[in-house]
Amino acid sequence: MADAAGNDTRTARRVLIAADKFKGSLTAVQVAERVTTGLRRVVPGLEVEALPVADGGDGTVAAAVAAGFERREMRVAGPLGHEVTAAFALRGGTAVVEMAEASGLQRLPSGVFAPLTASTYGSGELLRAALDAGARTIVFGVGGSATTDGGAGMLSALGARFLDEDGEPVPPGGGGLAGLARVDLSGLDARVSAVELVLASDVDNPLTGPKGAPAVYGPQKGASPDDVETLDAALAHYAKVLEAAVGARAAEYAAAPGAGAAGGIGFGALILGARFRPGIEVMLDVLGFAPALERASLVITGEGSLDEQTLHGKAPAGVAAAARAAGKEVVAVCGRLALTAQALEKAGVRRAYPLTEAEPDVAKCIADAGPILERVAERIARDLLA
Repeated sequence: MADAAGNDTRTARRVLIAADKFKGSLTAVQVAERVTTGLRRVVPGLEVEALPVADGGDGTVAAAVAAGFERREMRVAGPLGHEVTAAFALRGGTAVVEMAEASGLQRLPSGVFAPLTASTYGSGELLRAALDAGARTIVFGVGGSATTDGGAGMLSALGARFLDEDGEPVPPGGGGLAGLARVDLSGLDARVSAVELVLASDVDNPLTGPKGAPAVYGPQKGASPDDVETLDAALAHYAKVLEAAVGARAAEYAAAPGAGAAGGIGFGALILGARFRPGIEVMLDVLGFAPALERASLVITGEGSLDEQTLHGKAPAGVAAAARAAGKEVVAVCGRLALTAQALEKAGVRRAYPLTEAEPDVAKCIADAGPILERVAERIARDLLA
């Protein structure tokens, strides 16, 4: 639209891309890059701001680094005890620690699971490194774990001791907790109580029971029905023994939302005094989403699969809720769409653009996600920006 002098009077559009990863295909940073490329093919010079997001699970450190945090790498114990290179992010006095960096499923050899013995010790080493770096606030993102040890490994790395009847350390992993007789927290790193520790997770399961960590998430980590039963009993016993060390609040923490996150590491974090918050809310605060949102006229969010799980604390739902509250228009990109238009609208998403609309072959969508996402972004630009 032009005025009498022939000047373009349309308001300049500014797009904010705040999408999570397409798991197995593209990182959140790559999603933002591909969408930007596609948009600018149709609208050259379009103002685009990229703010890759995560909900506390794998990809959380990468999102923080993309937002300007410094990446710090170190060697820590992986879930099977072998050393791996893991990272945390640091900016000012705030550290972002992602348990999956040390104890995630991606740290296991292909096809190998260790539901009874995998340990979170390396996650505790990352927390200790954040303390060494001077962090005063630690955002502890949990999800994507290979472990079901209730955070015992993490606590061990911070100085706790888990002993059997003979006073010997119990074996690593959730299975070993069945032989736990005594917990000694006297050597726990005193610095933990002096920092603000935020447990960032997209799940609110308790530690044990039908909705607990072993029952709900154990099978994803290779646990058989017998393993699930063993782990559930071992974690219940672990929480009971901890009562002798920390009092009745151990039972309260075991039943609290988030205790069952990432194989029960949430419980261990609560024992340390962590405050539980939905992962995406925490990360949007840490990443500086609010000022970026204020600058935007259109928000593009998304993740690999938009489905019912998305609506329960996943990154796109958090982005859409915040954008809707600010009166901003939101669309989503995804690999696969399993939500109705009504469900999307209720979540604050005007429309979703799945890769499968551009390429019906799912295998090709996974293998060639980048170029196909660029084509999808071109379509968004033609629909909403051109």
